[in-house]
Parts: sequence; structure tokens; C-alpha cells
Amino acid sequence: MTVTRRLAAIVAADVAGYSRLMRADEEGTLERLKALRRELLDPTIAEHRGRIVGSGPGTKTTGDGMLVEFASVVDAVRCAVEVQQAMPERDTGVAADDRIELRIGINLGDVIVEGDDLYGDGVNIAARLEALAEPGGICISRVVREQVRDKVPYSFEDMGEQSVKNIARPVRAYAMSPAALASLPAVAPPIQPVMSTRAVSEPITPVAPRLSVVVLPLANLSNDPEEEYFADGITDDLTTDLSRIPDTLVIARNTAFTYKGKSVDARQIGRELGVRYLLDGSVRRTADQVRVNVQLIDAESGVQLWADRFDTDRANLAAAQDEITGRLARTFNLELVKDLGRRIEQEGAVHPDARDFVMRAWAWYHRPRSANTLREAQQAFERALEIDPGSVDARIGVASVLAVTLANGWSRSVEQDQARAELLLLEALERDPSRSMAHFSLGILRRFQNRLTEARIEHETAIALDHNNSRAFHQLGLTLMFLGQPEAAMSQFEKAIRLNPHDANIADPYGGLGTCHLFLGHVDQAIDLLRKARVANPRLWYVHLNLAAALGLRGDLDEARTALAKAIELKPEMNSLAWLRAYPGAGDQQYGALYEKTVAVGLRRAGLPEG
Repeated sequence: MTVTRRLAAIVAADVAGYSRLMRADEEGTLERLKALRRELLDPTIAEHRGRIVGSGPGTKTTGDGMLVEFASVVDAVRCAVEVQQAMPERDTGVAADDRIELRIGINLGDVIVEGDDLYGDGVNIAARLEALAEPGGICISRVVREQVRDKVPYSFEDMGEQSVKNIARPVRAYAMSPAALASLPAVAPPIQPVMSTRAVSEPITPVAPRLSVVVLPLANLSNDPEEEYFADGITDDLTTDLSRIPDTLVIARNTAFTYKGKSVDARQIGRELGVRYLLDGSVRRTADQVRVNVQLIDAESGVQLWADRFDTDRANLAAAQDEITGRLARTFNLELVKDLGRRIEQEGAVHPDARDFVMRAWAWYHRPRSANTLREAQQAFERALEIDPGSVDARIGVASVLAVTLANGWSRSVEQDQARAELLLLEALERDPSRSMAHFSLGILRRFQNRLTEARIEHETAIALDHNNSRAFHQLGLTLMFLGQPEAAMSQFEKAIRLNPHDANIADPYGGLGTCHLFLGHVDQAIDLLRKARVANPRLWYVHLNLAAALGLRGDLDEARTALAKAIELKPEMNSLAWLRAYPGAGDQQYGALYEKTVAVGLRRAGLPEG
């Protein structure tokens, strides 16, 4: 059985003295705990992009305990600090014995994923650290402290090595006491409607963060209760997946489900929740098919920005759920970036901040690839880095552009671009090892350097951190292809296409899939796929080149020569088979043998000289 694992920051929290509080006032304690969840914990966790785990070992999402997963350890620590800072204010005027106090433990580690639950030492250590924390305090592991020490203005006291239950090695622990928390500057509470001082009855609408969304429960338009569970499952998974998009505020599932079955205007929901976008949709059965419709709505104007549809066999609902969720989450991410890029350009902010430039840059990066679009993206990322020299996002962005520029053969300073991309990515991963795009881009760089085994590991890590990263599937496919494994590569290209069928750069997986078919002798399929890639993006010289080879092998020599001429027009220095063999990232020996038996033969027939 395949075990799913991922790196995660785990926050374990429990109520100190829970049994005593319940004995003293069972109903009152339960009501206070529900209010605590509703008013403080859920909004703060959502604000920091956390996911409340369904039912981890020894934890509960109601009662005395809670387990929360974060993609970023910095987000996890900030969330814990803000919660503990806000707790004393909730018990003002309450007798000491009746106060609700939390103990919080935080760990960063590898976890096993099983449904909505998490298991493994990464979770267990967080639970043991929670037990070491003072009531009202926080206890973190050494790996957490090393990750956040230069990123947050918090001081943790060294508790030394601690022997903890069911963990073989001692754990180095660091603590922040309630007194230390009280000495920190106060933080703003989660976004709530604010009342005007001029007229208490007139609420002032909070300014919604740029990257903020609520996933509303998908409506079941059929009478089948099985599809009700299916719709709710997609809603839950989408909420979880979108919460992993960096710097995105996603409203918690429990809050979103209060709107289930209600007809509420999108603008009203946006005002009530303080979000800029709504993801809404429905599930409908037609005969033996189930159709999922989803739309992205601008909560300020109520205008639909994007819509997608997915059809699946009713007999395969469970198997289809992950695929549907992945595709929708990935497409949503791209559409969100596009819309934000348009907004930032239209607003023409007088003093745009680093985040504005990062979003503008990703909008350029996701357009159909060319040397020009990559230059525009790099300029915006560079501007973000100037404004905020510590920005991890800007580092990853600049390096991503440099890596893709190198891989596409568009770099004018290969050695300098390699060195800078490497430096930026290693700096970014040192600060935050959980960034899928950083591993993705390092994988591209390693493939360009022909360090193929390392490239494969980086892309597999990128996918483990974000299973909706369709471009990581594509790059893993390319890496396997260059390792001389075209059959294994094909399944990765197919996953990339299924996850993101409307990608502006869909030419990449089509081109890779076509080349694999060419290596395997499936010439007709190769030509069909490479033609699709050419239509999707006619600016990619290597697509024209491989199409020329496939046409040459089939004997369509006039069309093969035309395709070869276009490849040389786009890449003038590409003038011989010798040049291609010396091209960086030219693959291993097994790949070379496949290339010589197929591509090289077809290119000779098309007229490309030996050298």
C-alpha cells in the first residue's frame, strides 16, 4: 500500500485543567469552548492558512484538544502567539480557577497522511511539546526555532533536552512563557466587522485582503444523498488545498458551511467574511454522469471571473474526487493570479509594495512562455526584491524565471544565471523548506545541469508539498524522459494535462508526451501531440524540432523541412546534430541511445547536418 507523506508544521493545543472545568460547570464550559473556537481559534487559524486536522491520535477538534497543520512554520508560530496573546482578554473578570488557558506545542516534521488525519513522529512530538508548555504558554522544537529565529521577533527560552513518551531520542525544547507573551506588542485580531464611533448601528466594511477567498458548499442539485457527500467532500478538499497557496486567507470550513443551502448575495458574503473572492458551484447527475460546475466570483462586484466544468462517471465518484479537486484548485490558483495581476495594473498604485510586484510577476510568468514574458516577470520579481530584500517569494520568483530561461535556451549569461538561481533557491529553502515552487525550480536547474537524479528528487518533493503543482508533474516527466524512461515519463505528462487542461503553457506536457511517443516508435501519435503543442505555443523552438524529427521518420519530408526551418529561425545557433548533443541537460546514456535511434534519424532526413 502506498503511504502518503509530507512535510508539515504541526500545532497541538489543549485546554489546561479541562477535567476540573467540566466538573465545575459542564454546560457552561462547553459553551465557552464553542465560543472560543468560533470567535478566536477558527478565524486566526484561517488567517494564517492553517488546517484543523479531523481526528489525530489523542486529539479532538471539540472538547479539550486540537491539532492544526500549516504549510509554513512561520505561519504556525505567528498563529500560536496571536492566539495566546488574545486569550487573557477573554477571561477578564473571570476567577482564576474558572479561566480557560491553552497549552500549545509546535513541531516541524514529516507526517503520514491518511484521509483527513495525520500520524507519525512529527505529530507525536508536537503533542509532547504541548504537554511541556505552561498553561498560557508555547513550547517549540529545535527545528522550529531554527526555522523562525530570524523571521519573527519572538524569544524562546532553551529548556534543554527533554525525554518524551514514545519518542526514542530526546527532544530539544524551547518555551515562551505567558509573561513573555504578555510583553510582546499586541497584534490585531482576526478580521471582524468594525463599528463606527459616529454611529454604533452603522458597520464599516473591513478591507478584504487581496488574496482572500471562501469556498462555499457545493450545492447538490440531485436527490441522491451519495452526491451530497461527494459535494461536501470536494468543498472540504478545495478549502484545504487553497489554504496551501502562499499568503492566501481561506475562510475555515465551519464558517463557510453556515451558508449551506442559503441564497445569499455574493457581495453580502464578501462583506460579512471580509474576503475578495467566492468559489461557488454545484453537483448535478445526468443519467450515469455527474457534472461538477464551479465559478469564481468577485465579491466586490458580484461578477463571475471564471468557470470550469468537470464530468465523471457516477460509479467512480470516490476515485474522481481527488482529480476534480486538484484540477479546480490548480486552475483557481492560476485564475486568481491573473485577476490580481489585472487589478494591480489597473489600480496603478502610486506606492506598490513587494507583494504587488510578486503578484504582477506571477501573472506574467503564467502567460504563454516566451523570452519576452519571462523578462517582464523577472523585472517585476526584481523590483519586489529591491523593496523587500528578505522576501522568500521574490527569491523563488527570480530563480524560477532564471531556471526556465536556462532550460529553454534563452539565457544570454548562462554561468551567471546558473549561479544566481542556485544562490536564491538555496536561500529561499533555508528560510522555508516547505515551498513547492522552490523545489520545482531547483529541479529545473538540476536537470539543466544534467544532475538528473537530484532533479527527480526535487520534483518529487515539490509534488509531495503541493499535489496540485501540475508543472512539477510535467518537469518530473521531462526528467524521467532524460533518464531514458519514456514509459514512466508519459504518466507524469498525462497527470499534468489532467490537472491543468487549460494551462496557458499546455504546450509543454503535450510536447513531452509527443517526444516520449516518438522514442517508443509511435510516430503518428507523436506527430498529433507535437502539432497540438505547436498550436498551443508556436514560439518553442524544440517543439518544431521534435515535430520535424517525427515527420522525417514518417517520410513527410516537405513538412519536416518546414518545421526544421522554423526551429532554426527561432534558435539560429541550433544548426547541427553535434550542437544538439552538446546542449546542456542533454540526458543520460540511455536517453542518448533512444535519441539517436529516433530523433536524430528523423532530423537527418529533414536535412539537419551532422556538424
